[in-house]
Amino acid sequence: QMQLVESGGGLVQAGDSLSLSCAASGRTFANTLAWFRQARGMEREFVAGISWSGGSTYYVDSVKGRFTISRDNSKNLAYLQMSSLKPEDTAVYYCAVRPGLSDRERRAPFEYGYWGQGTQVTVSS
Repeated sequence: QMQLVESGGGLVQAGDSLSLSCAASGRTFANTLAWFRQARGMEREFVAGISWSGGSTYYVDSVKGRFTISRDNSKNLAYLQMSSLKPEDTAVYYCAVRPGLSDRERRAPFEYGYWGQGTQVTVSS
């Protein structure tokens, strides 16, 4: 069983930057990894995804040009670098993985079987 732990969340001001990390432990395997977020009262939303090789990255339109997803498989770590943060980016951010080597984009929560507990990001105006 793979465990995922997010870290790096916090309270920042609009325009600031923040970097989230996702650490995998336990039984690790090749996977597609994604970051999702869920604002209070809203459905969980796809933010960014990355293939195992890192050769395929994709984003929701609202974060393109501001967020960057990356991973270091040698360290079982993934990152979400967020810049030019906006109040509407406020949410609990989750990392999630699904087994496999495919470069196919996976944007739906049901496509991921392993989830972290989430980390809160709050952006004040």
